Amino acid sequence: MVLGMLRRRRSHGARGAVPSLPLPLPPGAGVFGCEVVDTLAQPLGGAEVTVTGLSSHRVAARGTTDPYGYFMAALPPGAYSVMTASEGLSPVRETIETAAGVVLPPQRVVLEPARQLELPPSGTWLFDPPHTAIRFIAKHVGMAHVHGRFTRFEGGIRVAQNMADSQVQVRIDASSITTGNQTRDNHLRSADFLDVENYPYIDFTSTRFAYRGGSRWTVHGTLTMHGTSRSVGLDTEYLGTVNGGYEQELRCAALAKAELHREDFTLNWRSMLARGIAVVGPTVQLELDVQAMYRTHDTPTPPQ
Repeated sequence: MVLGMLRRRRSHGARGAVPSLPLPLPPGAGVFGCEVVDTLAQPLGGAEVTVTGLSSHRVAARGTTDPYGYFMAALPPGAYSVMTASEGLSPVRETIETAAGVVLPPQRVVLEPARQLELPPSGTWLFDPPHTAIRFIAKHVGMAHVHGRFTRFEGGIRVAQNMADSQVQVRIDASSITTGNQTRDNHLRSADFLDVENYPYIDFTSTRFAYRGGSRWTVHGTLTMHGTSRSVGLDTEYLGTVNGGYEQELRCAALAKAELHREDFTLNWRSMLARGIAVVGPTVQLELDVQAMYRTHDTPTPPQ
């Protein structure tokens, strides 16, 4: 309904005008909206839009555009990074700021055909924790989605001359899990879930890179969690290489996603449901938003 009103306003020549919302805003919220089109100004339905807090690094909103290319979200006041992406097109990242009671004019986002980015130089690249986030989204049984992240981790990428032979290693401190609720976080660290006392780390070691076209790869590897190892494929988009940071280090960036099934790692949610415990659902969406800094031509040391 909101998007329909936006389209009607735009079709009557009020481009960029702030619409009147037919539904009340949540108290203290602001509204961000965008229209996603291709280079011919045709609407892109199904484009992925991810809104992440700049200070918290937590996903505040995520979804896909409607058939007319529109996306809208009510957000708490603050600064956000917005990533818009669609298969075969170059992603666009922009920064927005919302204020309580303010409906931002819908922004037009143009996605251009993906170009073949120059791959990073061969050698070792180490994750830069302040500019890297490991996030997850899980369905809370009977309730809304739970957003969380891990705050302590280390990792490295050995880029080979042949990219398909490259390697990735990641070690996550399982006890660093946080969802913004201390009681829930303590439960997630307990023997019912991650059992961090007996299994303090979550490890991923790649086995091969499979090229999918454009700037997309699938990184196949082994994920070890809760004492169990399973094969996992990370759908990865390479975002490019730049000189950045205070010391102008050479950096590369990538966004990787995977869906995990808790029962694959012996996290028995059914038994907790039977005991009347409200828990996170059986699947978890994992996302790694990585920046890595170029270091040496040596092979990265495996996590200990």
